[in-house]
Amino acid sequence: MPSDPTLLAFDTSAAHCAAALLCGDDIVECAVEEMGRGQAERLMPLMDAVLARQGLRWDDLSAVAVGIGPGNFTGIRIAVSAARGLALGLGRPAIGVSVLEAQAYGLARPCRAVADARRGMVYAQVFGDGAAGPELIEAGDVPDDLPIAAGLPPDRLVTNIARIGVGRLAAGGSIDRPAPLYIRSADAAPASDPPPVILP
Repeated sequence: MPSDPTLLAFDTSAAHCAAALLCGDDIVECAVEEMGRGQAERLMPLMDAVLARQGLRWDDLSAVAVGIGPGNFTGIRIAVSAARGLALGLGRPAIGVSVLEAQAYGLARPCRAVADARRGMVYAQVFGDGAAGPELIEAGDVPDDLPIAAGLPPDRLVTNIARIGVGRLAAGGSIDRPAPLYIRSADAAPASDPPPVILP
């Protein structure tokens, strides 16, 4: 394994598949594919290509970092499942980073991060003194009392996830297994058809 931290970050929390490779202090590779669906099929080949272009193998990684949401329900599950599988298979830490934290990366505190939740709603979280957890609010109800971080393109988002992840790795504390950050339930609903009658 290289002596400097080598971390692969990835995110599929919105209509994209994104990966970034950080070696030491530098982002050396970043790849983004815009897609509304199909992230499950593209994520591993995309990450394979990112590593191959830098002449690295999976076991050269020090850790992986993953965007845990909030965002697209299925996309979050895809990325978090991949991170957990890689951590188990490689014996390396997997670090979960919220999309809102990645939005706010590098901004002076306190600040508010906002991400589109569709249907006129946004996910919002304040970072700084006495900050509360993320919430789902009407887009028009976002207070303007703090600087707002919003709308990062996928390449900036995934590189911020990488930088936050390597910072946590360097801090040396315990790293919890990444878990999806769902703020509202999935759009899909169970079938409303009555169950079939089972004959004796």
